[in-house]
Amino acid sequence: MSTSIRTIGIIGKYGAPALTATLGSLTEFLGQHNIRILLDAHSADGLHGNGTEITDRDALATQSDLVVVIGGDGTFLDAARSVGPSGTPLLGVNLGRLGFMTDVTRDDMLRTMGEVLEGRYHREQRFFIDGAVIRDGKRLELQHALNDVVITKRDVARMIEFDTFVDGHFVSNHRADGLVVATPTGSTAYALSGGGPVLKPTLEALALVPICPHTLSDRPIVVDASSEIEIRLSENNANPAQATWDGQFSIALENGDSIRIHRARKGLTLLHPQNYDYFAILRDKLHWGRDQAPGQ
Repeated sequence: MSTSIRTIGIIGKYGAPALTATLGSLTEFLGQHNIRILLDAHSADGLHGNGTEITDRDALATQSDLVVVIGGDGTFLDAARSVGPSGTPLLGVNLGRLGFMTDVTRDDMLRTMGEVLEGRYHREQRFFIDGAVIRDGKRLELQHALNDVVITKRDVARMIEFDTFVDGHFVSNHRADGLVVATPTGSTAYALSGGGPVLKPTLEALALVPICPHTLSDRPIVVDASSEIEIRLSENNANPAQATWDGQFSIALENGDSIRIHRARKGLTLLHPQNYDYFAILRDKLHWGRDQAPGQ
């Protein structure tokens, strides 16, 4: 079985020591299979050859049948935010340390690409969330996120005060370092470090995870992915706060601002190797089931 993949876009982690060699191997392999190669201009930095064409993200998204992301999860998040809504599928090759989303190793890259070109892969859908900042009744900012939208303190090591609402229903008043609203994809990121649950990526759910809450009973909750979440910064809040999307875009907040979060209309398509196993990734990355401490 073969696929209709004729053009592959490549986005790499700029400045990564292993990027040049990895790009070279991949472009040579794809060239041997008569694949048109589009290379992200921000990743290129003079790297070209083997028939590559240097282009921007918009062209990469609309002209590619598949985009390969070479780097860590941060690089993948950046690529997903810019390319994912176009509907073009993404596949991640891991140059980073953790790699929940870049699940193909460099050693397996060429074998996996061969399988993908033959139509042997696992396809998975993920969803984005949109987060809008509302000030004085007007939308100040709108961004989408694959992992999370985070409301957190800024500059000073003091708590902020805010209220949460789900579908218009008041949930609670919080005094904490902030709040993470995470998708299942983002449940293994910032939300996990805050004590949130791991959500299987196919779940239709969102996790609301307080960051270092003042009240110990202020615990994470999970709601339906169709829910409308609102976080409203208290008028009495005494400390600077900010909203952040996927840790890659931030905006300063003022008292009384609201952040309204809901599932985005467009989603993300991922391609995984045929032997992809989410629980195997969790065991590997989170060291589940390892009885001995490192070095023992």
